[in-house]
Amino acid sequence: MADNNEEQQLMQSMGLITNAGNAKSLAMEAIHAAHNNNFEAAQTKIDEANKALVAAHNMQTKMLTEEANGHHAKLTLLTVHSQDHLMTAITFIDLAQELISVYKKLAETKKI
Repeated sequence: MADNNEEQQLMQSMGLITNAGNAKSLAMEAIHAAHNNNFEAAQTKIDEANKALVAAHNMQTKMLTEEANGHHAKLTLLTVHSQDHLMTAITFIDLAQELISVYKKLAETKKI
């Protein structure tokens, strides 16, 4: 049976994965909305994605703070995986914002 520290680390990793995964999914929804020229919905989804990303980032900050305070976490594949999810979500949101911008420009050129 896992001790309290291992259980806490598991919960933190899962929280990070969940929030980062939600951020990435919302960014994908934003891309789809922009593809359909629904730029208001696209912005709403990006805003929601960023809120989920902040929640994930806050979880990561908590983990880093604990590490800095001498509470060293056991490095597990799940911990590494959670960090990977966060970095992927950050990159994906950045890319989604660029794609939305491209879709807006395309929509504007079609109006001319």
